[in-house]
Amino acid sequence: MLTKNQRQNKRLLRHLRIKAKISGTSERPRLSVYRSNIHIYAQIIDDNKGITLCSSSTLDKNLQIDIKSMKKIERAKAVGKILADNASKIGIRRVVFDRSGYKFHGRIKALAESARDNGLLF
Repeated sequence: MLTKNQRQNKRLLRHLRIKAKISGTSERPRLSVYRSNIHIYAQIIDDNKGITLCSSSTLDKNLQIDIKSMKKIERAKAVGKILADNASKIGIRRVVFDRSGYKFHGRIKALAESARDNGLLF
């Protein structure tokens, strides 16, 4: 059985391997996801300019009211919806999805599907 530190190292290696293959451009920025035990964070990044175009997380003030009664997957869906709405306001429709080495299931999958349902294409 792997220890916590070994699991983190394996995830970081997967993250570096994925990030070496994908990169965000002005036409198609990168949607990067990070999750902790409680919260989930997502941001859309233009790697050419090195700037974050928009972001959303469970720590957003407009989500804090509803967050207490939600389960983790419902929180991830809400973050995906808000991120897609913020992206459409600044004119972003197509992105490259960066799962940051996490498996594509659970909260990561819920966030991605919610973002797709609300207008992001990837």
